[in-house]
Amino acid sequence: MFRHTKLLQFEAKPEKPDPVYAHKLQELIGGAFGEMTVTMQYLFQGWNCRVEGKYKDLIMDTATEEIGHVEMLATMVARLLEGAPATVTAEAVKDPVMAAVIGGMDPQQAIVAGGGALPADSNGTPWNGKYIVASGNLLADFRANAAAEAQGRLQTARLYNMTDDPGVKAMLQFNLARDTVHQKQWLAAIEELEADGLEGDIAPNALFDEENQEHNNTVWHLSDGPDGAKAGWTFNGGSIEYLMDPKPLGGPGTAPKPDPALYGTYAPLQNAKGTAKGKAKSAKNKAK
Repeated sequence: MFRHTKLLQFEAKPEKPDPVYAHKLQELIGGAFGEMTVTMQYLFQGWNCRVEGKYKDLIMDTATEEIGHVEMLATMVARLLEGAPATVTAEAVKDPVMAAVIGGMDPQQAIVAGGGALPADSNGTPWNGKYIVASGNLLADFRANAAAEAQGRLQTARLYNMTDDPGVKAMLQFNLARDTVHQKQWLAAIEELEADGLEGDIAPNALFDEENQEHNNTVWHLSDGPDGAKAGWTFNGGSIEYLMDPKPLGGPGTAPKPDPALYGTYAPLQNAKGTAKGKAKSAKNKAK
């Protein structure tokens, strides 16, 4: 059950309207790393979590807070759009330079949303549920969460430097602080998962005996020059080795003959060595 408190988590009052900046601020609402993404990401992680207690509560507490962040940003966008486009545009067109600047506003905020925010990014691309990560594995999810908060904080920091409005900057200062603590909490939760014995360093913590042991500790050196091998990467106290002259391990990447009903262009010059038919023919030839 969710309840709506009719107060913002933090104030969202710009000093004056700015429809162009409202367009930019859409990225923090409906972008790939915006507040809609982390809201839905954390909600689905929480709903799918099989560990009752501190981990599920942390996820759900943060998810619920992020709903409030969407509300804050949507309110800020609506207030930045106050008087636009009718009043602001009418004044702007008197000055060709200002008209060009105001031309940077998102017309859909007026046409579709009636002077409000959209579930879209700063290009007007609608928010997409494919942005979210909710796998059921808490280690994998918490790492994705820390990355999402880092990207979100990065974009907030960039937008912070794109405005001089003290009201907007005050809200973004709050958002920066919350992105900071959310990064800290997910990194701390990762450590606690390991301390509680629920997960290890690698997600998932399984199938280590089944994987190809020859290839689980090497970096393939595929960049020109020797710099990569000088890095000395380590993991759990052991060095990760550089394979300095890696060779392809598979056969040609040739696709098999297409289904005739698909009308793909095909030239049967030879059977590809990597296909089932090619391998069968090779084995037959060896047997002769």
